[in-house]
Amino acid sequence: MQAPQIHPDMAAGVIARFLKARGVDRIFALCGGHIMPIWMQCDAAGIRIIDVRDERAAVYMAHAHSELTGRLGVALVTAGPGMTNAMTGIANAHTSRASVLVLSGCPPRAQENRGALQDMPHVDMVRPITRYARTVREPSLVLQELDEAVSRALGEGGDPGPVYVDFPVDTQRGIVPKVLQRDEHLLGRPPKVVLPDAATIEAAVDLLWSAKKPLVITGRGARGAGAEIRRLLDATGALYLDTGESRGLVPDSHPSVVSAMRGTVMGDADLVITIGRKLDFQLAYGSPAVFGEARFLRISNTASELRDNRRGEVELLGTPAAAIAAMLDLAQTRTAATDRDWAQGLRRQHEARAEKLRATMAAAPSDADGHIHPNRVLHELQQRLAPDAIVVADGGDFLSFARVGLSAATYLDPGSLGCIGIGTPFGVAASLAFPERQVVVATGDGAFGFNAMEIDTAVRHGAKPLIVVANNGAWQIEVHDQQDSFGKVVGTRLQLSDHAAMARAFGMHGERVERAEDLGPAIDRALKNLPAMLDVLVSPEAKSSDGKSGLAWVPDLQPLGAWEASEQAWRASAQNDNQ
Repeated sequence: MQAPQIHPDMAAGVIARFLKARGVDRIFALCGGHIMPIWMQCDAAGIRIIDVRDERAAVYMAHAHSELTGRLGVALVTAGPGMTNAMTGIANAHTSRASVLVLSGCPPRAQENRGALQDMPHVDMVRPITRYARTVREPSLVLQELDEAVSRALGEGGDPGPVYVDFPVDTQRGIVPKVLQRDEHLLGRPPKVVLPDAATIEAAVDLLWSAKKPLVITGRGARGAGAEIRRLLDATGALYLDTGESRGLVPDSHPSVVSAMRGTVMGDADLVITIGRKLDFQLAYGSPAVFGEARFLRISNTASELRDNRRGEVELLGTPAAAIAAMLDLAQTRTAATDRDWAQGLRRQHEARAEKLRATMAAAPSDADGHIHPNRVLHELQQRLAPDAIVVADGGDFLSFARVGLSAATYLDPGSLGCIGIGTPFGVAASLAFPERQVVVATGDGAFGFNAMEIDTAVRHGAKPLIVVANNGAWQIEVHDQQDSFGKVVGTRLQLSDHAAMARAFGMHGERVERAEDLGPAIDRALKNLPAMLDVLVSPEAKSSDGKSGLAWVPDLQPLGAWEASEQAWRASAQNDNQ
């Protein structure tokens, strides 16, 4: 049989033209027969194909590309197992609200529901974890369906997040009439700016400027509002906590930053201002057991970040940057009631704790076997980070150390799904998107194993991350939890595999580091020979904050043991008061 010829009006060609018109210059993909027409047309259109080793990694890379560039990320995966492999990546993008378009294929229409190869109900499977999911069977509808999908992915009219569109193979080869290839569907539109009404802005100003102990907490939806948030902090003297979703919006040097006093400030605040941030498990669901009787002011352009778990006394539904600017314009020279002694005192305590942590990390001792403390690894890395470095932290136990011990203006981690294994794919995508910037992946050995083969993708495509694997031969949080709770360890030990040897086998610079005094020079060599991997033997005895918190135990009411105790005590007290 002669292969079909590429024709510019084929649906697959129109799909490629659409992607090109929307500014997509690369897609992350793994090839297969059910997507071959789209694959070849994307190549013909000059769209770079970053071919990966697992579809899950393709979606992870599209996710990171979107997070870092602020544009649409695109993954192309084949039918059946290609799509099912991609589902974990789709789920993570769903929870992280990342703007990702996942394209796939399915059997020709004449073979549907007859037991065709890889014929599965893709759309039914991904609908709960996407903003939009469709099978497009009619070639003439390709453009309008893609336009709608991308609009949903970018959050026009709702939460941003992943969308999924697939096409039967014969549809991909079908012809789209030129009269239906309209610019109104091909070309995108600039993001819409939404302003809350004037009365709500006035109420927000009155609430914030009258608070004595205001605390600002930002999340994913605050990206793009960094300048306005810093102006708000300067004008009000409010204190500030970021999250992994918004790291870098406010520099550590800003006098409002008190991340080292997180527990104290969450309990002290009389007003909590969330900006583009859900009150999920990472913030104790906004529970009064942790936040006391604080009132809430909530600002977001999506409902899911506006009224989940705790309603705001004032809720601003609008573009965060514009809403905050409007508040500042209205307040102008009004003097905020913030207790400056309280704010400055917490800032001083934060600085003292941060300095103590830096000193402790620099001097963190190795164990009796000479294995390096994870904090020492992070200290040596921190000393060598460029000002514009992109840091990706991954893992369970090691992520807990890195979340506190690594500071960077651009930071990514597994997110609220706890989707470990993102490290190497995120690092590859980051390096390809910003080849001039230093990209460092700090990952545990368990997390690295999920997508270890993507080091092959890095080498083949010229990505140049530094991947540092903290190797303790275990799923360490679970090991500690099993030892503490049950007195025995079951199925949570790994081996101290030589990951550096694997890296060298794929053409990457690789070194194993076994002693603390060798760590600094090894990092220096690695940064001169990118892409590179350092396999660092770290102490299994070091216990992270997550390892101490009951994270693996999973308490009933709250995610952390300390918050669980507070929640139970608060509920019991409230019940007694009502009797």
